Amino acid sequence: MLHATLDVEREPLSNTLDAEDGFRQQVRDYCTHELPTHVRDKVRANLFMTKQDHVDFLRSLARRGWVAGHWPKAYGGAQWTPLQRFIFEEESTLGGAPWLIPFGVNYVGPVIYTYGNDAQKKRFLPPILASQVWWAQGYSEPGAGSDLAGIKTRAIRNGEHYVVNGQKIWTSYVQWADWIFCLVRTSEESRPQQGISFLLIDMRTPGVTVRPIKTMDGCHHVNEVFFDDVKVPLENLVGEEGRGWSYAKFLLSNERILAAETGHSMRALEHLKSLVRSVPSDSGLDRGVFERRIGRIELKLHALRAFCLAYGRSMDPSQPPGVEASIMKIRGSELQQDISEATFDWLGRSSIVYDATLVNAPHASSHVGPADTSGAVREYLHVRAATIYGGSNEIQRNIIAKAELGL
Repeated sequence: MLHATLDVEREPLSNTLDAEDGFRQQVRDYCTHELPTHVRDKVRANLFMTKQDHVDFLRSLARRGWVAGHWPKAYGGAQWTPLQRFIFEEESTLGGAPWLIPFGVNYVGPVIYTYGNDAQKKRFLPPILASQVWWAQGYSEPGAGSDLAGIKTRAIRNGEHYVVNGQKIWTSYVQWADWIFCLVRTSEESRPQQGISFLLIDMRTPGVTVRPIKTMDGCHHVNEVFFDDVKVPLENLVGEEGRGWSYAKFLLSNERILAAETGHSMRALEHLKSLVRSVPSDSGLDRGVFERRIGRIELKLHALRAFCLAYGRSMDPSQPPGVEASIMKIRGSELQQDISEATFDWLGRSSIVYDATLVNAPHASSHVGPADTSGAVREYLHVRAATIYGGSNEIQRNIIAKAELGL
């Protein structure tokens, strides 16, 4: 429940704040001295990141043991608290670090060490930590986006294998992936949430086909994935057959707790304020009115950060996130859109000219306006999806209505 309190012994607030500040400074020091410069420059210019850019970022984290800081120490993590995890995400993205592609580290890794067997833990967890094996998420289907219970991809047991047939869509960065974790239907039950299982599939298996989907920013983020008689060993089933829905909910709750993306919004807002100070708008906007618009956005961002920090301080890591995660996802994604829309408006006519080849380049450039105009437009186009991915905001409101309001 939203207002539930935890019956746990707490450290004095002064000690907690000192620890927060100390860890926050560690992340800032990393961003200043260890984050690769070429990665930081591309992130701040909103350019599209290559796989090698992400690998370079992960290798820089590995030197501090931060690739999977929130994992238990027993599996190679640093056993961060929820608050440390939030601080890392906020400070690293504010400092110019890219989105830490979550499919291995944040998604399938925790599922495996929570529900997988010992053989799966030994086989799959070390290569995730070493950034040697890349993962993708096979959830959404053409007829089952936010409603994952409606998936149709079938896995039929045949001897020592499952034979998988079906299609996944909006599959992010699967073009880089070595493996994909999938929700598949292993039986037909009275309730659609039943009969779903969690399979690990090698992307090199015969019958797996990937087709790119170009998004409106002109970049290659997402794909369709087709499975035609794909043979998957029984040993690649995680947990129990038919329990995949429970594992999916566990995974999604981990996804949504990071969805506030306050560091991303703070960085984007600072860029907008710098733009307003240094670049005259040719869109006829009244500066005073526009600055009040920025002020309203900034107040919303402060409120969201206060909410996230309070939640991070009180959250019990042994319990799944509550409706707070849905609230953070809604407010965080809407703020990203508010900031990108305001930036787009201030750029005026310069934002109309968009060449996707420029945002797939190593350095910022634009045909008109400031050099980072192309990147700002790409950000505007890309975050149209922020209120959809990770469970659409409409679904999040339904979760809040049911779990908190009893509707």
